[in-house]
Amino acid sequence: MGEIAKLPNIGPVVEEQLKQVGITTYEQLKAAGSRQAWLKIKAIDESACIHRLLAFEGAIRGVKKSQLPEEVKEELREFYRACK
Repeated sequence: MGEIAKLPNIGPVVEEQLKQVGITTYEQLKAAGSRQAWLKIKAIDESACIHRLLAFEGAIRGVKKSQLPEEVKEELREFYRACK
């Protein structure tokens, strides 16, 4: 298990996908932001869903995705719907 998998919401499969798109550290994930990280994953995995987008935001903030503020969740849901 690498550095990224130690973050909340990130397991070994998602960590491997992040590596495939060039994100291997927390700093790189934070710099990319949840939206760009998700778009990169979506490009290699069509099954990337809203839960992964929320997971990335939670990982960046250091919290479980369920603990994200409701307004943040809604902004991310709007982004997700716009990308579909």
